[in-house]
Amino acid sequence: MPKTPLTTRTPLRLASAVLLTLAALNIPAAHADEVTPVAVTVDARAALSAVPETGIGANHAIWDSRLGTDETADLLKDAGVKLLRYPGGSYSDIYHWADHTAPGGYVAPGTDFDTFMSGARRTGAQAMVTANYGTGTAEEAAAWVRSANVTKGYGVKYWEIGNENYGNGHYGSAWEADDHADKSPAEYARTVVAYADAMKAVDPTIKIGAVLTTPANWPDGLTADGDDGTWNKVVLSLAGPKIDFVILHWYPGALDKAVHVPDMIDLTRRQIAAYAGSGASDRIGIAMTEFNTGSSSNGTNTQPGALAAADAYATLLANGVFTVDWWNVHNGIGAVTQVAGHTDYGDFGLLSSAACTSDGSVCEPPANTPFAPYYALRMMSAFARPGDRFVQAATDQAKVSAHAVRRADGSLAVLLINTSSDTSSPVTIGYSGFVPASGAPIVLTHTNGATDISRSTSGSATSRTLPPLSMTTIVVSPASAQTGLPGAPGQPAVSNVTDTTAAISWPAASAGPRPIAKYEVYHNNGAVAEQLGETSGTSFTARNLTAGTRYTVNVIARDSGGGVSWASPPVTFTTGTPATSSCAVRLADQSDWGNGYVGAVEITNNGAPINGWTLHFRWPRTWQSLGSGWSAVWTENGSEVKAVNEPGNGSLATGASTTIGFVGNYSGPNVLPAVFTLNGTVCATR
Repeated sequence: MPKTPLTTRTPLRLASAVLLTLAALNIPAAHADEVTPVAVTVDARAALSAVPETGIGANHAIWDSRLGTDETADLLKDAGVKLLRYPGGSYSDIYHWADHTAPGGYVAPGTDFDTFMSGARRTGAQAMVTANYGTGTAEEAAAWVRSANVTKGYGVKYWEIGNENYGNGHYGSAWEADDHADKSPAEYARTVVAYADAMKAVDPTIKIGAVLTTPANWPDGLTADGDDGTWNKVVLSLAGPKIDFVILHWYPGALDKAVHVPDMIDLTRRQIAAYAGSGASDRIGIAMTEFNTGSSSNGTNTQPGALAAADAYATLLANGVFTVDWWNVHNGIGAVTQVAGHTDYGDFGLLSSAACTSDGSVCEPPANTPFAPYYALRMMSAFARPGDRFVQAATDQAKVSAHAVRRADGSLAVLLINTSSDTSSPVTIGYSGFVPASGAPIVLTHTNGATDISRSTSGSATSRTLPPLSMTTIVVSPASAQTGLPGAPGQPAVSNVTDTTAAISWPAASAGPRPIAKYEVYHNNGAVAEQLGETSGTSFTARNLTAGTRYTVNVIARDSGGGVSWASPPVTFTTGTPATSSCAVRLADQSDWGNGYVGAVEITNNGAPINGWTLHFRWPRTWQSLGSGWSAVWTENGSEVKAVNEPGNGSLATGASTTIGFVGNYSGPNVLPAVFTLNGTVCATR
């Protein structure tokens, strides 16, 4: 069999991953009467992102001889795959579409572009094409657009420029082909602009995507010699006005990393807003065009990997990513292990390749046999359908995760994932902003080793027992028909954000039979939406906010009879620090190596002279810690960090400054501290 690009790239990914052993997921068995039920909370007033048409995606590759078969296309259709990416990872940067060649790689028969498009259409999926940046030209890419969309009418909307082009050796590691003499992010960005101009001259309706590094994943945060900043800063600054979406890849290497997603996506959006030009936040989308758990030791193709996949897909889509694309449809056998009572073949594919180990001692099941992650995609497509909207769901125990969507017919679907390997988990489900019907809900369940998703109408909407290593979707009807209610308010906007206030406005909701009496403004506060206030108009100033805090806000309409609308789409903003204060702090990330950085903290005294000072801040995330510090006496207690002056820098006259430093460690998206106090006073952060 051909050697796949993922086989050669896996060691790099695994070397940079933080691995979680399966044993860490095990919870000792307990008698039923000793088990404390997991409390699940679903809040229909805390709306998140809508489910996009292209949400469930997967990668095809030109070295896969089964790419064009009807059986493969039909299995992907059954899984609900709505986007297929071609021609396959790093092969994209050596592939020449016109003659269907990939010098230095293997091209299987029956994998040309027309065959791919035929399969995509049979699946019912849109196509995403990765144009060859590494060894191609803008003219070659434009000719591909012409052939696909003008000559053949395929209507391919999404076009990436290159694959993982930061892996071209510029930062030390090289796996991505790149014939450019200049391998810097600036050269990549300039070339993206040339590609975009040439390709959109052929078809102005297409969307162009540029490659970014994923926050907290190598080489994110690194600045190479001669560059004006990190890869993302340079690429967005130069190519931002020409692109329509950005591309992230994520191989977390552990099964509990979905918690990183909100910060990962928020940091990406902040970079887009900061560097990509006016209006970039509204027009540039985010695509996760490669995702896999990336850890054969924890279950690449067995149930733990499937549970991690469902959790990650749901979290990414709830946070506004417009497609998540599994790597990949077929991949091939890797390291063979036993995981959760089943053979894990170390195969990154959704479907079996029927491959064997080099000595022939172990072979995969027959070709196209679905692996466990395939059922994760099937469960996701049944749970979160295009047009549904995610709403906030949370649990009080880490062993169970929860997600929820509301549907146009007024029902809610709740996805529950039990990661305990040997313990059934009873759960109780509480609802806010929604009253469930008393009848039994529809229940979809996939358990460890199962070869299908079971369906029943059973139990109640408020309690259930989850089998070990299972994913369960329950579809709950409302207690009463959802008629005569006002429509949801439109997309809110935010302005004039300070440390404690924010001005929020929104398009008016459409009234039902009764007039709209007022609007209520909520923010997502953990498991439950917290009301910030109400107004009869379509604008509201939120007050008494906390400095340096990210808020996600929704608005609902209430009519004169008490009828309540669904929540508006969300708007997210982060409060700052006081505009003026007796102290000011500037934090600079002076150097970064992917899991740590040197922070320089400049402290300025704007008030009366100080003789002795204490600076205090809090780590925003649990995966951050203090490595060391200098020019002050540094201590850390949990998330609390304190720096006390040394004998030589304790006196600060009015207007005087001093600079201290620290090493900060992190193992997830590095959200920098934003709120500092000096001798108990909140400082202005510059």
